[in-house]
Amino acid sequence: MFGTIVNSIAIICGSMVGLLLSKGIPEKYKEIILSAVSLSVILIGVKSALVTDKMMIVIFSMVLGAIMGEALAIEKRLEDLGRFLEQKMAKVSSDTSSFGRGFVTASLVFCVGSMAIVGSLESGLTGNHQTLLAKSVLDGVISIVFASAMGVGVMFSSVAVFLYQGLITMTAMVMKSYLVPETISQMTSVGGLLIVVIGTNMLKVTNIRVGNLIPAIFLPLLYYCLQQLFG
Repeated sequence: MFGTIVNSIAIICGSMVGLLLSKGIPEKYKEIILSAVSLSVILIGVKSALVTDKMMIVIFSMVLGAIMGEALAIEKRLEDLGRFLEQKMAKVSSDTSSFGRGFVTASLVFCVGSMAIVGSLESGLTGNHQTLLAKSVLDGVISIVFASAMGVGVMFSSVAVFLYQGLITMTAMVMKSYLVPETISQMTSVGGLLIVVIGTNMLKVTNIRVGNLIPAIFLPLLYYCLQQLFG
């Protein structure tokens, strides 16, 4: 859990810096910086999406994951959580107009990525925290930009990161025999596709409910478990 704790703290610190700088950054600079980060997010997603050659598993994972996520209304639940936190923050801050947007966007960017999955798996399987520590630096920088543009909601995404990565780490510790390199690469590929969508949503090119696609990340693992059970 060490890497996840550091990652969460980095997001909090980066968000605090972003909030301090927000009033001193002209709106046009915030917009172009956010666009630059969005394009970078797309690049990261494309690179991650191409790490496996088992494309049919990736495609079926995306389709089935979308159905599951839509049925569970994950995106709406994330937005509801953002609004709940926004109401709580309204008691201490008058600037909550973009709280939900900042919380949901940052949570998805920080949680869905391949580094979050692979880093958390490494942490649970081998005790190696290097990937998560590297991710902490990246997330800290991104949170500065996000917080300056979208407000304090970005800071609260650290809670989502802690719970999400912590759960993966703990799960990895009890499922070591199932997390083979091929399965990890398929999960990473699905996560990469979701990152691409996050980037296009940030650029307002698309308006896809990314939260409802999150279950797709874990379906390659489910497929491997079923394959071992019945194969």
